[in-house]
Amino acid sequence: MPNTPQPPIAHADNAPDPYAWLQQRDTPQVLAYLNAENAYQQACLADQAPLREQLFEEIKGRILETDLSLPSPWGPYLYYTRTTAGDEYPRHYRCPRPADDSNTVDESREELLLDPNVLAAGGFLALGSFNVSPDHRLLAYSLDTSGDEIYTLYVKDLTSGAVTTLPFEDCDGSMTWANDSRTLFFAELDDTHRPWRLRRHTLGEDTAQSVFEEADGRFFLHCYRTSSERQLVLLLNSKTTSEAWVLDAATPQAAFTCLAPRVEDHEYYPDHGQLDGQWRWFIRSNQDGINFALFHAPAEQVPTRDQWQVLVPHRDDIMLEGLSLNASALTLSLREGGLPIIEVHPRDLPPYRVELPDAAYSLYVQDSLEFVSPRVRLRYEALNRPAQVRQLDLASGAQAVLKQTPVLGEFDADDYVSQRLWAVAKDGTRVPISLVRRRDDLGKCVPLYLYGYGAYGESLDPWFSHARLSLLQRGVAFAIAHVRGGGELGEAWYRAGKQEHKQNSFDDFIACAEHLIAEGVTDSAHLAISGGSAGGLLIGAVLNQRPELFRCAIAEVPFVDVLNTMLDPELPLTVTEYDEWGNPQEPDVYQRIKAYAPYENLKAQAYPAMLVVAGYNDSRVQYWEAAKWVARLRTCKTDDNLLLLKTEMGAGHGGMSGRYQGLRDVALEYAFVLNELGVM
Repeated sequence: MPNTPQPPIAHADNAPDPYAWLQQRDTPQVLAYLNAENAYQQACLADQAPLREQLFEEIKGRILETDLSLPSPWGPYLYYTRTTAGDEYPRHYRCPRPADDSNTVDESREELLLDPNVLAAGGFLALGSFNVSPDHRLLAYSLDTSGDEIYTLYVKDLTSGAVTTLPFEDCDGSMTWANDSRTLFFAELDDTHRPWRLRRHTLGEDTAQSVFEEADGRFFLHCYRTSSERQLVLLLNSKTTSEAWVLDAATPQAAFTCLAPRVEDHEYYPDHGQLDGQWRWFIRSNQDGINFALFHAPAEQVPTRDQWQVLVPHRDDIMLEGLSLNASALTLSLREGGLPIIEVHPRDLPPYRVELPDAAYSLYVQDSLEFVSPRVRLRYEALNRPAQVRQLDLASGAQAVLKQTPVLGEFDADDYVSQRLWAVAKDGTRVPISLVRRRDDLGKCVPLYLYGYGAYGESLDPWFSHARLSLLQRGVAFAIAHVRGGGELGEAWYRAGKQEHKQNSFDDFIACAEHLIAEGVTDSAHLAISGGSAGGLLIGAVLNQRPELFRCAIAEVPFVDVLNTMLDPELPLTVTEYDEWGNPQEPDVYQRIKAYAPYENLKAQAYPAMLVVAGYNDSRVQYWEAAKWVARLRTCKTDDNLLLLKTEMGAGHGGMSGRYQGLRDVALEYAFVLNELGVM
């Protein structure tokens, strides 16, 4: 077991942090410590190697390794990806679009656009942007080869195959074409890893012009093309406020114009399309209420805010999460009662909602296709139902399943039951739980894997997993705790789990665990919990507050050193996080964060068995958060349960990049859980 320093004094009130030395990246002492922890983890789990290999082969055996994605039509081509057995990454292709406008790929005429397997050369690779120019002659793409989310930019001539590396550094990976197919806009990162400068590059030149610089450290910068492909939008947004600047995509050398100057706590997100045959701006805004309304305004010139007219009013019980536009309909992404809803407003026809078969599910517009199209594609899945791509005829509402993710081997969705349960938190709030288990296990007390997140207003909708079948088939149920801080029940649900209300997230997760135990679904001796990033903060907090509820826990890239991190504005993303957690330079906020921060609240008590995973190149949650947490936990805990730290030395926030590498990581975590739960 690695040597660790003596337990630290809580660093509050300017006391030193004895584990701060672990923040000295790349020093021999730190590398030796992390490598020793990795060796210890491997030694402790060595006897699980056969189970890990069995799980890996099981999971891989359910996946159709050689497959073709559903082609997406754009202009004269179908664009698609192809996976091949043994390859870590999908290859990107196109072929001429069939005359009958079907999705049939002509393999004899297909072009290979990009092969990430060659580019990765066995190492880490993340593909950022993949954007074909409007004239279909050029491909702009970006690559991260370390996991630190800093990208190199490339342009490939799709006729000659020639690749040009653009001579720019510190790029966030985004690349947006103007309509001349010669001008590219991209974002540059500042010292805190925040996209802050928009630059304009004309092909053939060695320089790029600075177009916009965002000085406020809370705001991220992002550029995108509107649905109509006629306008470019420069969006600046913090977690509470946004501002958009717009530019005709046909005149990329002109200046962006502000659509509406920022006002604190006003969020708005514009798109450009048609209404009654007229070009209009469509703006999703919270100016009338926290759940957002939809406005429209004339597009002959940049409209003023007093020209915005209500198209879809604010509703107290329904969140307007998003908007998809094409020439024949407005498609609204809503959230009601904890579930995603698609509401279609066809041109000259009454609006309707998309009907679906399951009680708890995930649903979103995957592809709005071309702007002039009578159809969109939806992605639909449930805990017991593999993902489907459904084509929706916008006028009639008719649906057709174009592709369902295959599950090889013996699998029947009806062998598993997906349910929506409700726990009651200690303040009386009802908290939704999504649960899936074998039909044969209904009425039984079984081992259970409980997952949670609860931050940033992100909705953790139920999803299908090939890997999870290895748990379900062994009689382990799976549940998601939809705690406050997420967006499952709208903006108010999010606000009730952030800032001064963060303790609600932890109370909700504990209430979900207690409800599942009280209902006889599981018991504490057979309850595993898991969360990553901000979900790792959730896991760390509930382990301090109610460790006896759980048998084991997995924390992936956990945000557990939250007080120290938020006290250091020089770290990546700290300032932008003030709107989520608060600024601990303020005394009341300091005390509030200190009261729940996992690192500060470790104590002499028994903790469940724990597997903690970090990424050495992680720019969002630094590797040392997990390392410091584990180091101090070793000095505090009073039990003999396993405490393991695994640091991926060549990966970032998302873990290893290849699909088989990812499966091996899942197999390791599942083997750890199954062993702790006594399930083989």
